[in-house]
Amino acid sequence: MSMQYLPGKVCFSGSAAKWSRVVSSISSNSSTGSSTPGNYKRFIHPSDHPYWSYDEKSGRHQRPIFVAATKQHVGKTTTSLAIMSGLQKRFDKVGFIKPVGQQHVAVPSNKNSDEVIRVDKDVVLMREHFDLNHIDYKDMSPVIIPQGYTRDYVDGKINFDDQVEVVESSMARIAEKSDAVLIEGTGHCAVGSIVGLNNAKVAKMLGADMVLIANGGLGKAFDELELNRILCQHYGVRIAGVVINKVIREKYDQTKEYIAKAMMQTWGIPLLGCIPDRPFLGCPALADLEKLFDTKLLSGSEQRFRHYNIGDVNIVTTSLTRFLENLREKPARTLYICHVTRDDLIVGFLGEFQRAQTTKNDERDFEAALVVCGRKDKYNFSREVREMIDGHPGCPIMAVEKTTHEALKAIHKFTPKLNIDDTNRVTVAVNHYEPYIDFDELMRRTRSGNSSFNEPGAPSLEDLRRL
Repeated sequence: MSMQYLPGKVCFSGSAAKWSRVVSSISSNSSTGSSTPGNYKRFIHPSDHPYWSYDEKSGRHQRPIFVAATKQHVGKTTTSLAIMSGLQKRFDKVGFIKPVGQQHVAVPSNKNSDEVIRVDKDVVLMREHFDLNHIDYKDMSPVIIPQGYTRDYVDGKINFDDQVEVVESSMARIAEKSDAVLIEGTGHCAVGSIVGLNNAKVAKMLGADMVLIANGGLGKAFDELELNRILCQHYGVRIAGVVINKVIREKYDQTKEYIAKAMMQTWGIPLLGCIPDRPFLGCPALADLEKLFDTKLLSGSEQRFRHYNIGDVNIVTTSLTRFLENLREKPARTLYICHVTRDDLIVGFLGEFQRAQTTKNDERDFEAALVVCGRKDKYNFSREVREMIDGHPGCPIMAVEKTTHEALKAIHKFTPKLNIDDTNRVTVAVNHYEPYIDFDELMRRTRSGNSSFNEPGAPSLEDLRRL
């Protein structure tokens, strides 16, 4: 069974078989000796959780790994990418599912190229970047929440049991085809509570161990982790460990030592990773600004994935002479903002771009970009200036229908997100994060027959089997 949401309504498609049939189907396949890739088989013993895979060589179960954050913008998706990369080095087939998604995009269906479905944007990133072709898009993003969904749920137009059924059915199909499954949540552990599908509850439903992600620091990070840990404890979800992101490099050793010590002493939960900050990952590309301002580059579209440091964004209010001096003296990759009425600055920017293209002995490349601001229907480019811009297709210039100060404020508040089109940033993110994650400990925690590890109130393996 699969679920897809169209504007204004909820649509279900496929078989409406109850979850008991899904479990029976898996058990039936297992009893005939069918297996997933590698040494992993689906289950025969009725007490085993239906989403755990079994390694015949080690005699251990591999439980799904659920990644959730303590709040927005802490690097949950980036961490998930790094974990997926590490899991693919350890398993033949790794599945991925984002049970509940919010920001969704249209993609062609795996089974019918003429059918367009909507899936969470992070699902597209994961599937395309890691070539997860053994699982279907529909199963990877079973529930998406468009505008108006929560009101429909509260009004009784969407049924809780139907939501659970579609999540479990999708997970069953993914688990059957995979040696291990990575699950990415949406935000912190309580997100989704209004529709009965918060992250902790879904992790319990799918028999997954939780990995919590928090931003660097000690007291604040610990407090945020405690709030999410309590919710996991409420639902009986075991926390495999914690990853601390964006740690200030000067405080890296101190943060790593003391947050690990505090967590182990208080909760018996290990630090799985401590990631030093990588400022580049927070630098927006021009393509990000296109999305932020709902616009397109007027020229220089081939530079859409050039990134700019927010600290190097400048509103230009000076004379043309001073602006040209800045273009040559400031960092080459600087983002400038000016008003559309400053024809002199726009023409000067175009001239400096052309000079850099024709001066072969120039010491550096021209990497600046110009954001031209002006309120819609009040200020416009002059015809002559627009023709000049069109005559310089390689010069990155963007028009934004805001004041210069509104644009600057929006850029400073903006947090760029990873996407499949920006392959360079995705690769840098994975290569930066993955080496700092302790995969040996993560595997030990999610495969051990004794799951307690002195964690207060943690369920035993037998308890987990009966979830």
